[in-house]
Amino acid sequence: RFLNGLGVAAFVVRYRHAPYYRHPIPLTDAQRAIRIVRSRAESYGLVGDRIGVMGFSAGGHLAATTSTRFDGGNLKATDAIERASARPDFAVLGYPVISFVAPYAHGGSADGLIGKDGDVRLLDELSADKRVTAWTPPTFLFHTNEDNGVPPENSISYYLALRTVRVPAELHIYEKGKHGVGLAPADPILSTWSGRLADWLKTRGLLEAPEPCK
Repeated sequence: RFLNGLGVAAFVVRYRHAPYYRHPIPLTDAQRAIRIVRSRAESYGLVGDRIGVMGFSAGGHLAATTSTRFDGGNLKATDAIERASARPDFAVLGYPVISFVAPYAHGGSADGLIGKDGDVRLLDELSADKRVTAWTPPTFLFHTNEDNGVPPENSISYYLALRTVRVPAELHIYEKGKHGVGLAPADPILSTWSGRLADWLKTRGLLEAPEPCK
């Protein structure tokens, strides 16, 4: 409803995850969702090059992974959906899990994604801050200093990785607020983060009508 209020079409992705599904199934589902929306953009009345991804906490890790592990589509695929690019055009990450190898890593998310007996080499591979490139989409990040579930260093490390390769990014860290606040409707201070997101979307030109096709 918040996104609709800004004039943004929103889709909820119900992806497969632990304990029944491990990596790469969640990523495959997220990529498929982006391909579906992009391939059907015209019929949905959307703009095909303004398809973003948004995620919170462990979902933030999936959104970051989707932003750093994508392909341009398989042009030889018989399925038209698989011919569409899986690259998000922008990303919004709320208190995201980013690293699985840093001191502030979230072990529970790692266990859920690869299993307690999974290949430890995947921990480095799935640390999104280590996979940022110049092709990673512009990103908005939001976190709180009091977050003891997923420390704000996760957002900071991803922001710094984006900055290193000059990908446009914006980071907001509020002093107060526990993990999992969402839009924080009951907190008059913390709830203002959604306004900062709206401002960022405006700054990126994502809330303006696109130029007519010439």
